[in-house]
Parts: sequence; C-alpha cells; structure tokens
Amino acid sequence: MEILATGVQKDERPLLERDFAARYQLRCLETFLTIDTVPLAAGYEIVSTSVNAQLDADVLEVLAEGGTKLIAQRSTGFNNIDLDAAERLGLTVARVAYYSPYSVAEFAWTLATALNRRIVRAATRTRDFDFRLDGLLGRDFRGRTVGVVGTGKIGAAFTRIAHGFGMKLLGWDVVPDPACVELGMEYVELDVLLTESDLISLHVPLLPDTHHLVGAHALARMKDDAILINSSRGGLIDSAALVETLRAGRLDGVGLDVYEEEAGVFFFDKSLEIMTDDTLARLLTFSNVLITSHQAYYTVDALDQIVEATVRNVDDFLAGRVGAGTLVPKRPARPAPAP
Repeated sequence: MEILATGVQKDERPLLERDFAARYQLRCLETFLTIDTVPLAAGYEIVSTSVNAQLDADVLEVLAEGGTKLIAQRSTGFNNIDLDAAERLGLTVARVAYYSPYSVAEFAWTLATALNRRIVRAATRTRDFDFRLDGLLGRDFRGRTVGVVGTGKIGAAFTRIAHGFGMKLLGWDVVPDPACVELGMEYVELDVLLTESDLISLHVPLLPDTHHLVGAHALARMKDDAILINSSRGGLIDSAALVETLRAGRLDGVGLDVYEEEAGVFFFDKSLEIMTDDTLARLLTFSNVLITSHQAYYTVDALDQIVEATVRNVDDFLAGRVGAGTLVPKRPARPAPAP
C-alpha cells in the first residue's frame, strides 16, 4: 500500500521516510491539501496531512470520492477539519494526541526573552557595527508575575520554566493542575490574570468558546507594559483589536508564532508577492512585535514523536482499532483481521 503525505517540510521528510519505510510505501509532497490540490490524493486510501491543510466539507467529499478512507493529520490541532462531514462521509480521522510539550513551551519562552531583551533589534544593529545600548533596556523576569492561560501539558511545561525564573505564577484553566499548584501557582479569573500579569502566555486550544479570547476587552485589561505571547492557535487573539492596542502605544512586546489568517501564508515564500493581508502587514511594522511562522513545535524530538504517532494511527486503522489519536469514528472503521 502506498500512503500519500502532504504538506511535508524538507526537514520532516527523512523522518517520515525512515519510520514508514519498514511497512509502507510513502509518497511525500510539499503541497498543502486544499480544494485546488485535493485531486492529487485520488486513489490513495490513506492520506496524511499537515495542520495547514484545508479539510472542509468540499475537500473531504473529493477525498471520499477518490477512495480515501483515512486522514492521518500530523498535529494535535484539528480545527481545520470538518469532523461532522468526515463522519457523514464515512472517513476515519486521526491526529497526534501528544508530542513533546517542551518544544512549544521553550519556544514561547524564546519569544518572551527575545522581546524583553530586544534581541532582534540588538542583533540587527551589531551586524551594521552599531554597538549602542539605546532602546535595548529590558527587565528581570525574576519577581514579576506571569499569567499562564491554559495549564495543560504545554502550559504546565511553560509554568515550570517560569518557576525557574523565580516569577509569581497566575493560572487560568477549567481544571487546575495539581503540579502547577504545587509550584505555587494561584488560579484566578481571567480578568484578574490579565490585569496583574507582566507576561501572559496562551496555551489553550482553539474552540468556539476560546475564539478571540483575547479581544478588545481582554487587551484593555492588560498592563501597558505587558508582554503577550501566543504559540497556540492564531484565532485566540482578535488581530484587528491587537493592532489598535499597539497603535495606542500599549504593550511592551507581542510574540506570535501563530496568526488567525495564517492558512495560505505561513510555510510559504511570499517575499516576491504583495502582502494583501493588511492586518498582518500592519503587525509586522511594529518594532515590538515578533512574528514567526508556526515553528514552535519544530524540533527533532517533537517531529520524531509526531511521525511515530502517525505510523501508529495508520497501524490502528488497518488493524481495525480505535487508537488514542482517533477522532472519527468512535468505533473501528473495519473489522479486525482474524488471528
């Protein structure tokens, strides 16, 4: 059986080929799966996609008509997949239930530290032999307050690093994490966290209830010199409201590894094109904004775990099992083979 993997990054391809080679043939494409590219998947029973695939009802219908039975997404997030349509079409959908939380937590701290200590500005200056310190003044994190919005695996890893810095810990989540409480985290209402925190980092999934969780009201509650980090999902922040906040001269720094309209932009070379997204273009003009292209997860350790989980999802599907990463359906897609 040949499996099609789409949206494959150059660094990711050797890992995919290594882990799949023992049992399956694999065709890797850098192309992301969209309504325009979905004909490439015709005839493939198993298709593995990236988080930037656009798997709406129209795309899923074409996949089903072309013979696809399993979509194995190489990410934990699945807000890009119409699960109701997949179930209606009889498609099995699986995702990566878990990978290294340290990859994202450490990257969130990389953004926070780079903003606080003006690393990008300093490095750009020194390359031009400008060694002045003007405008590079930062603050100690020690003794200041960090607000962690979402204390799941990634948020908890972020919290442990914050504890190492010697910060006061505030958390917001539906269910408190006992390990974070043991570190001294105080769980508070979101408004309190926003008002009191010097550094705020977002680690909640994108759900209807969390869409634009950080909008105009939340931004207005933050300290004028707060640092805001988002390495989770772009839709958590109302980007237009963020632009207006920055235009007003508020917030000391904003680090974004995700953006709510990143599909079709992130992971592509747009350097020779006109940027038609006015909000993204405006965000990039602020000297206290640092934007990266959804790379927080991008470590060897995390990719190894993502690929291994994807192989397990394929194995589970072919064996008729519902694995830890299976989203649709709730029961095996086919009967298990006879012993």
